[in-house]
Amino acid sequence: MKTKDSYVRARVDSKLKRETERILDRLGLSTTEAIRLFLVQVRLQEGLPFHVGLKQVARESDDILLPARMRQAALDSVYDD
Repeated sequence: MKTKDSYVRARVDSKLKRETERILDRLGLSTTEAIRLFLVQVRLQEGLPFHVGLKQVARESDDILLPARMRQAALDSVYDD
């Protein structure tokens, strides 16, 4: 496993932080793990790992509440770096 030697800092609204931490906790993730997961996905996708636009059409494949085995596989990919 590579040594973590950099920090990412971001200022966010405290309400947003609390609300997202509750959701991440239910997913079994810390905020740090979620940020690492996001960055790994940006690298893998070579872009944002989700659609950014003015109008979003909901698709079945967009479900962010993945089964535990898929979440674990995603976390494993983060730590395999």
